[in-house]
Amino acid sequence: MANHRKKFIDLLDKAMAVADMMDHEDLLFSYKGILYPTTVCSPETFKALESFEARREDVILAGYPKSGTNWVGQILTNLVTTAAENNEDETNNLNDEELEVPYFEVGDPEKYQRMEKLSSRRVIFTHLLPHNLPESIFKNKAKILVLVRNPKDVATSFYHFSNGISILSSYETWDEFFTAFMTGKMPWGSYFDNICEWSKHVDDENVMTITYEELKENTALGVKKIAEFFGLLLTEEQLQTVAERSSFQAMKANAQKTHGEVGNILFRKGDVNDWKNLFNENQNQEMDKTFEERLARTKLGAKIKYEVYCKT
Repeated sequence: MANHRKKFIDLLDKAMAVADMMDHEDLLFSYKGILYPTTVCSPETFKALESFEARREDVILAGYPKSGTNWVGQILTNLVTTAAENNEDETNNLNDEELEVPYFEVGDPEKYQRMEKLSSRRVIFTHLLPHNLPESIFKNKAKILVLVRNPKDVATSFYHFSNGISILSSYETWDEFFTAFMTGKMPWGSYFDNICEWSKHVDDENVMTITYEELKENTALGVKKIAEFFGLLLTEEQLQTVAERSSFQAMKANAQKTHGEVGNILFRKGDVNDWKNLFNENQNQEMDKTFEERLARTKLGAKIKYEVYCKT
């Protein structure tokens, strides 16, 4: 697994080096009305993605940026790797040529041809909206874990991330960022659109939803539910080991090794309710109003437990 991890780190390092030399206005491009980072995504890659052939055995994680996808992605990777080690046939297929960039939409257009050569189970992450994913995912009923996090903590984490990594546009003030977040002028689009669209798939047989908050509160139980959903057969001891190895604290301590220089930016705090350090009263009221209007009556909106995590 070390070789593909190195490729991922190299891609991030190269992207940041290129971004350092770019003008601010060139860091993002628009594709089908949504902004994406120029140094890691491209229109050519999105076009090539359309014809990607998903498999029923694929393990897919979907979530809006800064909802915890790197953390939960590591949980998924650890679960799949451990389950494969329990199966001699699958163990023989584990090699250093696995998916070098785990995000669907990140990388060169030829990556999907390389992915065809990979054995199952392929672990894939994405920040994309459902309608921007390959049709084969839903047609072939590949299993998808949809991860959601309360909007105030997502916004707070996204703000710090944007100002910490050169591939994204930075913001002079929190107020400037908040306006961009609330109007959906963000990389990968609107948080509210994302939750609204994925809410329509909550009852699909191949979809499971989990919140960042419930996983933080009881990681061991969450890990067990995820393993059961994907049909990954692990012992109770193995599940506990995965939960411990995948804790936010353990991943933060190992961030330099797993994600290179960007590791400390990706795994900053991982707290719940960090939003209280940034939101003012007017911003609280605006977010509360928008959530009530757009998400409160959706199934994912209810699952977020907004009254618990987003009220002062």
